[in-house]
Amino acid sequence: MKKEIEVKGTKVQIKQFKGEDYISLTDIAKSQGVNIRPADLIKNWIRTRTTIEFIGTWEKLNNPEFKVVEFDHFKTQAGLPTFGLSPGLWKEKTNAIGFIVIQGKYGGTYSHKDIAFEFCSAINPIFKLFLIKEFQRLKEAESNQHNLQWSVQRAISKINYRIHTDAIKENLIPGSLTKEQTKLIYASEADLLNVALFGMTAQDWKIQNPLFEGNIRDQATLEQLVVLSNMESINALLIQQNFSSEERILQLNQVAISQMKSLLSAKSMKQLA
Repeated sequence: MKKEIEVKGTKVQIKQFKGEDYISLTDIAKSQGVNIRPADLIKNWIRTRTTIEFIGTWEKLNNPEFKVVEFDHFKTQAGLPTFGLSPGLWKEKTNAIGFIVIQGKYGGTYSHKDIAFEFCSAINPIFKLFLIKEFQRLKEAESNQHNLQWSVQRAISKINYRIHTDAIKENLIPGSLTKEQTKLIYASEADLLNVALFGMTAQDWKIQNPLFEGNIRDQATLEQLVVLSNMESINALLIQQNFSSEERILQLNQVAISQMKSLLSAKSMKQLA
């Protein structure tokens, strides 16, 4: 998803890649108004030994697939009159993730925010201060909006979950079951919804996402939480009507597909995103 901030009269594009913010170095370079192409200004900056050591250290800290041998080779070449380097060549040779190079008329060079701030330090420290200020303003606005929307939908989901568990208790749980057995049935019903909506159980999700905090529902999108709250109410009704788990999961999956399509195409949801 592309975003935009304005820094001292210059529009600076921001893209997200694997959950991280990447800022347009091309836009930053254009803001300087110097008689040099943005691509050349970026190349002049990246070819210095100081920059290579910085971006190489960043990669070693954040990229397990980074090719350290190639990094060391570039360090030995830095400073020589014949040495040249570009973000594209750096990515190609070292398997770096700190830069994104987009070709075409509306393309440009983007870097992870840490690297973009370092670029600003080299070419215009004052511009860097304004960039950081506007970037922080953007993230605070996003956080406030997301937290409010997410909290409301999570609260709705939890209320419906109570309705859902009451229906399970009244219709699926025999009185002779132990508390541990009851928990297993609750977990089974929760995963029925998880599979219908997310395509996997809570345990499968945890195995695939070991670095994420919380559970599969804590990482859900706003649209998914809306659908989940609806599905919990529908499942409670289906339980009361004595539908089997096999019948319910098929119906709930169709509900999830239909409602997610509607929400993702709805103009009102796009405005909230």
